[in-house]
Amino acid sequence: MRDPKSLSRERFAEHADDYVRSQSHAGGADLEKVVELSRAQPEWVALDVATGGGHTAIAIAPRVAGMIALDLTAEMLTAAAALAAERGVSGIEFVLGDAEKLPFPDESFDLVTCRIAAHHFPDVQRFVDEVARVLRPGGRFVLQDQCVPEVAASAAFLNLFERLRDPSHNRALSQRAWTEVVGRAGLQVEEVASFEKRHVLVEWARMQSCTAQTLERLQEMIRDAPEGVRAWMEPTGEGSETSFTIWQFVLSAEKR
Repeated sequence: MRDPKSLSRERFAEHADDYVRSQSHAGGADLEKVVELSRAQPEWVALDVATGGGHTAIAIAPRVAGMIALDLTAEMLTAAAALAAERGVSGIEFVLGDAEKLPFPDESFDLVTCRIAAHHFPDVQRFVDEVARVLRPGGRFVLQDQCVPEVAASAAFLNLFERLRDPSHNRALSQRAWTEVVGRAGLQVEEVASFEKRHVLVEWARMQSCTAQTLERLQEMIRDAPEGVRAWMEPTGEGSETSFTIWQFVLSAEKR
């Protein structure tokens, strides 16, 4: 079996520019919610974990004294730095590193964010434990990611669907599971907000250069999905017009 982190590096290196330009990642009400819940202050030092295209770091950097954007993939950091320069945002330090082994001393940051990335991590508890370690007392953690139902069979189906499109997808969790992970790390959950993102299947698959055969299998999975999964995905249309929902959440927590 391929090492999941090597697979993630390979996939994101190949699609770095696509993620920078992805409208789903670039902005919207969800990114605005992340910024709102960050409560960023001018004297703070912030860390954006698995920065990807750099959108969260770019949005928060003007509000804080220092911003570090960390990613496992060098090509993503290069693309994110180019986007920051294009938007005229300075003061971001781009660092190569692992979300599950953050290369920083204890109590280094006032704010840690992570947006639309944690479903790729092999060990989310280790990740959040690391977040808690590098946060200062009173520091904030804001997490956005996709989520799945609490029904195990539905969750397994949706994770299989995601993994077919992107083999570097590890596992999406339910909102309840995430609050438990964060709580076990010693952080106090303050707010959880959920929202839906609609995707056109063909465009969503194209982001990962899916073959025609993979696209056909994804269409079959939507068509033949169990009732509970269909209620969650809310599919509409057929063929190239097929669209569906991916449910996401934003969670804020504090280190006390």
